[in-house]
Amino acid sequence: MSRLLRRLGRLATVLVGLAAGVALLLLFVANRQTPLHGETASPPPSVTVIAAQPLDLRLEARGHGVARPTETWQAVANVAGRVVERHPDLESGSMLREGTLLVALDPSRYELAIAEAEAELASLAAEQAQLGVEEENTGRLLALERERLALAEQELARIERLAGSGAVARAQLDEQRRATLAQRQAVASLENQLALIPARGQSLSAQRERAGTRLAQARRDLEDTRFVAPYDLRLGEVEVEMHQFVGAGQRLFQADNLAAAEVEAHVPFAQLRRLLGSVALPDLPDGALDLGERLDLSGIRAEVELVGAEGVTWTGRVVRVASGLDPATRAARVVVRVDHPYRDARPPDRPPLQRDMYVRVRLSAEAPAPRLAVPASAVHQGELYLADANDRLERRPVEVAFEQHDLAIIEDGLSPSDRVIVDDLQPAISGMALSPRRDEALERRLQALAAGERP
Repeated sequence: MSRLLRRLGRLATVLVGLAAGVALLLLFVANRQTPLHGETASPPPSVTVIAAQPLDLRLEARGHGVARPTETWQAVANVAGRVVERHPDLESGSMLREGTLLVALDPSRYELAIAEAEAELASLAAEQAQLGVEEENTGRLLALERERLALAEQELARIERLAGSGAVARAQLDEQRRATLAQRQAVASLENQLALIPARGQSLSAQRERAGTRLAQARRDLEDTRFVAPYDLRLGEVEVEMHQFVGAGQRLFQADNLAAAEVEAHVPFAQLRRLLGSVALPDLPDGALDLGERLDLSGIRAEVELVGAEGVTWTGRVVRVASGLDPATRAARVVVRVDHPYRDARPPDRPPLQRDMYVRVRLSAEAPAPRLAVPASAVHQGELYLADANDRLERRPVEVAFEQHDLAIIEDGLSPSDRVIVDDLQPAISGMALSPRRDEALERRLQALAAGERP
């Protein structure tokens, strides 16, 4: 009985607790308050804008290449001989002035050949002089013999008349005939001798020409024994030593001309095409085949910069566009020449532009007309974000002609004075209210970039 009473007491306690909870819940629900709704809207986002305006644009094309001298002297021996002189500074890397004697070979055999040829010429000249005297003497003798022949002919005619009348013996007639024939033979002999003199003269002239050729060759061989610097040069590989015997055709050394250097820069074809279009001549000459006649290459400004050494630059000029494209990169090959690459050298801060230096080439030219340009980061997948007249967002599709540095050149879809948003606006909902702020400093930087100034 007591156990039953305890169970009923616990059940009553639980029921009383539930009833108290329900009563409190009903009390809280009856006394709840409705939340207040604010009427103030969030402020519009602040954005930076620039006014679109046509800019004086300097078109650019960039490429890389390896420097090389415009002229390289491969000194090869044309004659054989022993080295009797060698400049003390004839070593790789040395720079020598024009007119410096670098190497000299033994000239004795070529001096002897010159003396021999000169002696032969003198002998032939004496023979020609003797032949002239002989021709003059033979001519005088022939004139005398002809006179004697005329007298003999007259005497023979007289004796024949006398013999016909029987006044002269037959033997005397025969004797006169024999004398006349002998005189005729003497005259013919002198005529033949005189006729052969021009042929002998021609033979002597030919011999003199051959001797003169040998003399000229010997003199040239003598000149080839001396290797004199034809210009200011820097020596490359040297392969000759003092007292060494060198044979004809043997290489002695290599030297580079210091007057100018060239760089064959590999430039992307699209960039070069755009650049050359700005310097094309409007009126092409008739029959012009050379590309230089169709383009004003002087209108292209070229700058060569040493890769890995910022600030080391040289001013160059475009001299030609090499034929064909690079087979690996399909890039065009533009040859840029730098005059006097050693003039302002101050190693190690500013080295000279020398063989095998890897350089970057920057080509630029004025665009034919101003172009609309915006920061490249302002273009969002072919769209520009603009602030319209009511300071609301307008997403406008545009056509980008090309990008240069950090600029996007707009071909279509943008008008002057349009306000372009340069911030990365998130979210970008068309028609949303904006609070634009114009950045004139950024506009000036864009003008400087478009004009070709370094960023």
